[in-house]
Amino acid sequence: MTKKLLTLALLLATAVEALPQQLIAHPWQGKRVAYFGDSITDPRNKASKKKYWSLLQDWLQIEPYVYGVSGRMWNDIPRQTDQLKQQHGQAVDAIIIFCGTNDYNNGVPIGQWWDERKAEVEYGHGQEKKMVTRRQRTPSMNPTTYRGRINIALDSLKRTFPTKQIVLLTPIHRSDFHANAKNWQCDESYTNQCGLYIDDYINAVKEAGNIWSVPVIDWNASCGLFPLVGEHEQYYNCPPAKAQSDGTGTDLLHPNDTGHVRMARTLMYQLLTLPCTF
Repeated sequence: MTKKLLTLALLLATAVEALPQQLIAHPWQGKRVAYFGDSITDPRNKASKKKYWSLLQDWLQIEPYVYGVSGRMWNDIPRQTDQLKQQHGQAVDAIIIFCGTNDYNNGVPIGQWWDERKAEVEYGHGQEKKMVTRRQRTPSMNPTTYRGRINIALDSLKRTFPTKQIVLLTPIHRSDFHANAKNWQCDESYTNQCGLYIDDYINAVKEAGNIWSVPVIDWNASCGLFPLVGEHEQYYNCPPAKAQSDGTGTDLLHPNDTGHVRMARTLMYQLLTLPCTF
């Protein structure tokens, strides 16, 4: 190879190596994103100074519209939807929902996705159409069940914001939370009042993605936080060692600043695979 061709090859190799970095632009850069959820999203929660959404604001210049409220469950998502519509109309690019851990803690029954009945419908295939009897399913809109609440929320969102990206995040792992004698929550190794583990509530969010055609990011699996082992207490607000002598103050439910950084980094890379706008 001549010196001229060698120089050209080296320049080409350098350009190709730099190409991905030059071409990849984060699809959520500078967008307007609404965040629905509970205390981990709530800006008033003091477990961390920076929340995952405020870190994405720093890193990607995302403009956050935050509606998460401490203690809320999936039955509050329609209210948060209405609030977003009232304050911003359609001037939002995407909506991220991170909810479900309080439904588990409060023992909300899982319920069913569908109500089913027999119905008459016209059908014809290779012959004249005629009325036939079929089983028909419609989404269960039972506000007292977890699946019913998700159906109600996503039905509302699909109708209110039909052109917007909607992303679901699964609840993350949780351990002891001992606020006081009247708010003493055990870790996820125990069933709730319904006899269900948190896995059922996590899996329901995954199922909702297929039912309602919305992408799901499995934060429970991907963010890496696991407060059931002592080594991961560093990611949470108040480990037992820092709690009062009676255990009051223990908080292995709410991630601290370090925990939110880990959550936010995971979410930032997961969102690379999804369009923010259409």
